[in-house]
Amino acid sequence: MAARRAAGTLPPATDGGPLLLLLIALTGVYGGYFGAAQGVLLLALMGMLLPDTLQTINGIKNVLALIVNGVAAVFFVLTSHIDWTAVLLIAAGSTLGGMLGARIGRRLPPIALRTLIVVVGLAAVTKLLFL
Repeated sequence: MAARRAAGTLPPATDGGPLLLLLIALTGVYGGYFGAAQGVLLLALMGMLLPDTLQTINGIKNVLALIVNGVAAVFFVLTSHIDWTAVLLIAAGSTLGGMLGARIGRRLPPIALRTLIVVVGLAAVTKLLFL
């Protein structure tokens, strides 16, 4: 990437600035409590404010979601009663889904990945609001 930037074939680096940091922090607070559509929100924010490819942004989103959910999990373990059977089932499903999703996401062309993200996001919003 550095070679492409030096050759002028990659746009100048941008880190999204303080606005992106603030919005990601707010998304982290939201995601730590609710979790619903956190990934879609992160993809939208970083997609608008970073020049990276969707595959790169998706990887960053996964790391951010891991951090947020890890901190939230530790908080809830320390302060709440936990149904460990449900935790194990959700953890197994999330792990397998994340691994499979990452493999698929790396192989899809950007337009197909964007379409899939929009479809899944709309399905999640529809389910949360109307079903």
